[in-house]
Amino acid sequence: MSDKIRVTVWGEYRHELKNEAVKKIYPDGMHTVIANGLARNAGIEVRTAILDEPEHGLTEEVLAETDVLTWWGHTAHGEVQDEIVERVRKHILEGMGLIVLHSGHFSKIFRSMMGTNCSLKWREVAEKERLWNLEPGHPITEGIGEYFEIPNTEMYGERFDIPTPDKLIFVSWFEGGEVFRSGCCWERGHGRIFYFRPGHETYPIFYNEQVMKIITNAVRWAKPRIRQPHTCPCVKAIETIPPKEVDFGKAGVQQDVKGA
Repeated sequence: MSDKIRVTVWGEYRHELKNEAVKKIYPDGMHTVIANGLARNAGIEVRTAILDEPEHGLTEEVLAETDVLTWWGHTAHGEVQDEIVERVRKHILEGMGLIVLHSGHFSKIFRSMMGTNCSLKWREVAEKERLWNLEPGHPITEGIGEYFEIPNTEMYGERFDIPTPDKLIFVSWFEGGEVFRSGCCWERGHGRIFYFRPGHETYPIFYNEQVMKIITNAVRWAKPRIRQPHTCPCVKAIETIPPKEVDFGKAGVQQDVKGA
């Protein structure tokens, strides 16, 4: 593996082209802001990919050279080809990390990896969000205090239809009263997955230093420890197995060979 962590920042890149309010905040796309924020860190090498590129920018060659994939999507989840989703899933199971941001909770790849609907409640009235750090010793929360706040954001509320996280590291409280599991970790196969809630397109959330620090920490946490294909081989025994003097029959029920 490379000494650098090779990150591919994937973005839908539709709102920024069609919505003037979003274009004003992210003139070059959210994926570019995320990529630039990650690239400022030593040891991280970044490329971007978007929905409308051939194969959504996620060719076999790109994924083979990706240690961690970040994913932001919203209005065009259904346009992501199933073939590409399966390709990404295979690489995650073999060791590539995945970081899913905000509305990426409804992406095909996240739902595939979770095996659930990944639905939730939402409201957009520019309310305050307070994210509580539940695991101050976790690598993803390094440098983050007891909590931090985002002054204006979209609300996500429970019930969030996800499997119980292997580790829950952030919980959000919103001005309207809801709470949400906003920082969740899982392992799938050889790969690590982190879901992080902040990131609605009409607010400048990806310019927030603490948000980008968490995403950067998550990249370092999710980098592969191993890249290894999943196979199901029939293998030879390590030890010598003596012949058995019985016939186990079709259903595995032992029968006496001599008396048969």
